Amino acid sequence: MSGSEPGPVAATHDVAASDAHVAATRALEAEFGQLIAQFRVLLAEQAARVSPGMLPGAYKTFTTITRMAPVSSSALGEALLADKAQVSRTVRDLERRGLIYRSPDPADGRVSLLAPTEEGLRRLETVRDPQRNSLMRRMSTWDLDDIHTLTRLLRALREDADTP
Repeated sequence: MSGSEPGPVAATHDVAASDAHVAATRALEAEFGQLIAQFRVLLAEQAARVSPGMLPGAYKTFTTITRMAPVSSSALGEALLADKAQVSRTVRDLERRGLIYRSPDPADGRVSLLAPTEEGLRRLETVRDPQRNSLMRRMSTWDLDDIHTLTRLLRALREDADTP
C-alpha cells in the first residue's frame, strides 16, 4: 500500500461519514417535504380566503404581482417560471376577480403593466395578517442568531439550486 492510499480505518471512516451525510440529507429532504405540504395547504386556504374558488397558483401569481408591481406579463412569467399562456390565463382570472388591473407601460405603449387593485391589496393584507403573526409567534422564542443563520442557509440552498 502506498502512502497516498487510505488504510482500512480511513476507508471505513469515509464510508461511515458518507452514510451519515446521506442519512442527514434524507432527513432534511423529509422535513422539507413536510414543510412544503404544510405550505401548500396554507396557500390553498389563503387563496380561498382572498377569493372563493381561487386556485393556489393564482394566489402565487397575485402575490408576485403585488411584490413586483408594476410588472409586465413577460417579467411575471420569468419570475414564476411559467409559460406565456399560463400567465395570460391567470392574469385574466385575477382581473375578473377585481384583484389586479392593467395599465399601459409609459416606456412602451404596446406593453401592459400589472398591479394590484386597492381591493386586492386589502384582501391580501386581511389574509396575510394571521399568517404573519403565526410565524412571529413560532419564531419569538428563537435566538436572533439562529434566525439569521436559518435565513442565510436557506438563501444559500436556494441560490445553489438555481445554478444548473
